[in-house]
Amino acid sequence: MIKGAHTMFYTSEPEALRAFLRDKLALPCTDVGGGWLIFDLPEADMGCHPADETGAEGKPSGTHDISFYCDDIEATVAELEGRGVEFTDPVADAGYGLATCFLMPGGMRVQLYQPHYRKG
Repeated sequence: MIKGAHTMFYTSEPEALRAFLRDKLALPCTDVGGGWLIFDLPEADMGCHPADETGAEGKPSGTHDISFYCDDIEATVAELEGRGVEFTDPVADAGYGLATCFLMPGGMRVQLYQPHYRKG
């Protein structure tokens, strides 16, 4: 049976992104050789959203997305800013939770949110 998920970022700056995930986001990792770091993620959930080919309310079919979530967005943003993480948006209510975005090496903009929902 499935016991986890493996996610990937494709970037023009793999070494910088690995260092960012390890040092700025403080994700634990294992060096599997040659500088390749595999990061342990604490927990995950997955949503299936309707596609929107116009891009006005969503993303085209076949699109993937990754977000990070936390219990206290204000404290998490402050901690990450203290480590030099650059946020692109103020925290705002996105309906499903309080959300903002930050930049990662390779030109990636990633969402961080504090969900309004509780997992069962």
